[in-house]
Amino acid sequence: MKCLRLISLLLFVALAPPTFAQGTTPNRDSAPNPTAQSVNEEALFKQESKIGGRITIPDDRAHMLIQPQGREWRQFHEVWLPWIAGASIILMLIALIGFYMLVGPTRSNYQPTGQRIVRFRGVERFTHWMTAVSFIILGLTGLNYFFGKRLIMPLIGPAAFGDFTQYAKYSHNFFAWPFTLGVLLMVVFWVRDNLPRRGDWEWIKSGGGIIGDRHVHAGRFNAGQKLMFWSVVIGGTLMFASGLILLFPLKWVDVNGMQLTNVVHGLIGSLFVAGILAHIYIGTIGMEGAFEAMGEGTVDLGWARQHHDLWAEEVVGTARREDLPPPPAAVRQRI
Repeated sequence: MKCLRLISLLLFVALAPPTFAQGTTPNRDSAPNPTAQSVNEEALFKQESKIGGRITIPDDRAHMLIQPQGREWRQFHEVWLPWIAGASIILMLIALIGFYMLVGPTRSNYQPTGQRIVRFRGVERFTHWMTAVSFIILGLTGLNYFFGKRLIMPLIGPAAFGDFTQYAKYSHNFFAWPFTLGVLLMVVFWVRDNLPRRGDWEWIKSGGGIIGDRHVHAGRFNAGQKLMFWSVVIGGTLMFASGLILLFPLKWVDVNGMQLTNVVHGLIGSLFVAGILAHIYIGTIGMEGAFEAMGEGTVDLGWARQHHDLWAEEVVGTARREDLPPPPAAVRQRI
């Protein structure tokens, strides 16, 4: 009997609900509410400029979770920068098309002399085309960051666009080096001829001879070409410096510095593309004979006297006549 009583007592204790004991009943009203006790993100930002945490890995920068500038950078990168880049490029194209329709190309109404003088040496032409090709690839792959997911991804799909963007990034990083080398060589070859000289302001005021009928004097490079040269040198230097920081993230600057560098790189790149469009226009259909000068390296003496008379006289004055190549046979017959 005692054994049966003991077993019955143990079963009663085991099966009895916990509410029989005073003070052990959980109260839903007094239970903690995680949502009510949490801190609002905006309230945190009012107290601290950054939100961080504790980490156990050796990288001290990994503890930063949220910082307000990141939201500002995202707004600029995703909204404002594509608008700025798109507007600058489209407006430049509209301006060039309108200029061509109203004015047309600059004709070279000169009498061929049959004597050709060297305008650009082989190493200068190689530098120019190396820099030009590198810039075109840099410009296209850079614009992919602004417009790729808006224009290309809907056409080829996310997977193909991901592969395309990855190879575009590799190309962007690779061609940054020959572009920078080209800019440095341009400084070595052409900086002396691109220094400001007397008469540059007159060239600017007359629009290179478009405004008015009088002839505008120019050296080896006119004022417009000098402005383009210094734009490439200064812009290329800033692009390389900012690109180098982005290529090695968080090596020299913190997260805020990376975001600022990204803004600078994107803005300068957008304006760079728009400016180079004008350079391409002038070097191809905008001025007769300009493309041949960089393609072949020599120009007719008459063309040089029309567009760069000061430089032409300087070349002729320092060269012996026998050093000048003879005129072609067809020209000799006309002479």
